[in-house]
Amino acid sequence: MKKIKFTIGTAYPFEGHIKRIKRYRENMQLFKGEYKDIFDKYNLNPNDSLYISVNLAGIICKKSTDMLFGESVQVSAGKKDNSFEQSVLDKITADNYMNISNYEAGLMASIKGDAFYKVRWGQEWEGGLPQSVDPSKVLVEPIPAEYCFPETSPSNKKRIKVVHVCVPVYDEESDRWSLWVESHSAGKVIYFKCNLNVMETDRYGMPTSWEISSNPYDMFAEETGVSLPLVVHVPNFALDSWEGIDDLSEHKSIFDEINNRLSQIAAILDKHADPAIAVPAGVLEVDGNGRPIFSVNREKVFEIMGKDDVIPQYVTWNGQLQHAYSELDRLIENLLATAEIPEVALGKSEAGTSGSTGISIRMRMSPLLAKVNRKRQYFDKALKQVYLIGQQLTKVATHNFSYEPVVPVLIFSDGLPKDSAEEAQTMAIRTGSKPTMSQKSAIMLLDGKTEEQAEAELSRIEAENSVPEDGNPDIFNEITGLNTPNNREEVDADEPEGTVEETAQPTD
Repeated sequence: MKKIKFTIGTAYPFEGHIKRIKRYRENMQLFKGEYKDIFDKYNLNPNDSLYISVNLAGIICKKSTDMLFGESVQVSAGKKDNSFEQSVLDKITADNYMNISNYEAGLMASIKGDAFYKVRWGQEWEGGLPQSVDPSKVLVEPIPAEYCFPETSPSNKKRIKVVHVCVPVYDEESDRWSLWVESHSAGKVIYFKCNLNVMETDRYGMPTSWEISSNPYDMFAEETGVSLPLVVHVPNFALDSWEGIDDLSEHKSIFDEINNRLSQIAAILDKHADPAIAVPAGVLEVDGNGRPIFSVNREKVFEIMGKDDVIPQYVTWNGQLQHAYSELDRLIENLLATAEIPEVALGKSEAGTSGSTGISIRMRMSPLLAKVNRKRQYFDKALKQVYLIGQQLTKVATHNFSYEPVVPVLIFSDGLPKDSAEEAQTMAIRTGSKPTMSQKSAIMLLDGKTEEQAEAELSRIEAENSVPEDGNPDIFNEITGLNTPNNREEVDADEPEGTVEETAQPTD
């Protein structure tokens, strides 16, 4: 890929990236369900105005992302829970709501094929509030992939050396466009701006292409003290290039065919719902020239000339709807198969076997689990870099040079629903039916309580157990001590001895 030059006359988006950015835009339209706008450009809509679509693209992207980041990633320093390293990692996670950022990045990677994280040290509101209200901290921000232009090593197209973050900004006061650029490389960031002239717009008047009209200005460099670029790239999955491969582009033709089949079915049903009627000649009113006065499109009626009498009847035809529905089902099955989404993942009760155990569900979900695991490898690497950069920035900004950043251990969930009964049975077998959880831990896990709340709940349980039950017939004896074992022995000793028969003998 050519080196990017910020000189007068250079087109933005840059050469070599136009096709990639066009794919991003079309895939975003697919994800949002705007199929007609896409396929109309390629004249693939024979029905013109009638176009029925079902947003299967959104399901494909959201389903795998839900499995990957539906539950928060556990970040561990590999040391004690109260270690300083763990507290730094927990602060980065909490300050940036990493569960949301990760989900959005996973969704963008699925749609576009690429996602980018930017890590920086600063204030969240960029100086709008004082340090006492908005203190500086590590900030992790997702960046739209269409604003990122990587440069790779000449000998390795997968190794990114520099990432240019280029954002076109419109100034309403001057009615001018400018390009704000951040060039991120290992240990350094270069900031500058360039003026832009609009070259092309879309049908809504939004610019899609610019030309650089000035040399870079307001340029300055900043040393980061970090051994990695502050922008981290995450591909959905990749082959021999840095560019990721998305989950939608390979299915565009089948998306259109499914929507076309739906549109054809809708057209047939519409025609049969309001058909035209054929009547014998001479039934309709005629004009002065003897011609019938009617419009087939308006009245949906026409005369038939013939020797035989024509019985008025509606004009219908065999639309082969059964074959159309069968073809639609096969198209959807093929789409789900190539998208690696089993039907059971969509909630179809008749899909797969009838087993409902955890292992049965896992076996039926194996294609989707394999797809999610493939994505997880790339996000595991990227998130480790994000947390490592965050620790290095903390070390440099706080001048705590004794702190040694650690590579965190990331634990992803598989996204499947947990069978608690099956898990408890497995634990009982492995431990010989010995307890594996305290009462307090069980309350915290099942009820979502904190440790303090769980302790308060246990105290209430103990207090309730110490209160005597209502309606106890021995309550008086227990309080006065008359029902103790010693008293019972004394009473038994005073009674006269006798046989059972004598005791049970009735009196006269």
